[in-house]
Amino acid sequence: MKYNKLVRDKIPEIIKNKGVAPITHIADDEEYWQKLKEKFQEEVDEFLKDGNEEELADILEVIYAICDFKNFDKEKLELLRKKKAEGRGGFRNKVILDETK
Repeated sequence: MKYNKLVRDKIPEIIKNKGVAPITHIADDEEYWQKLKEKFQEEVDEFLKDGNEEELADILEVIYAICDFKNFDKEKLELLRKKKAEGRGGFRNKVILDETK
């Protein structure tokens, strides 16, 4: 079966333990960035379908991988999130903007 997708680091070993031979390669930076974006979309789609914490955790794992790849400081990212929440609010109040006049 062909996959051609980014997988978690231990997946090849898990596949081997099931008696199947995984064929893998290490991505260069360009391919890795593309596959990270595809993985992010895949995980978001799965979360939108299932809506559970496990899928949300997968999204977070991909976000952390993106931070590492792009050299984004995770603590700074959290500060940016908080700053936006303080200035513009979050989404807890469930406000829907219907239109403006």
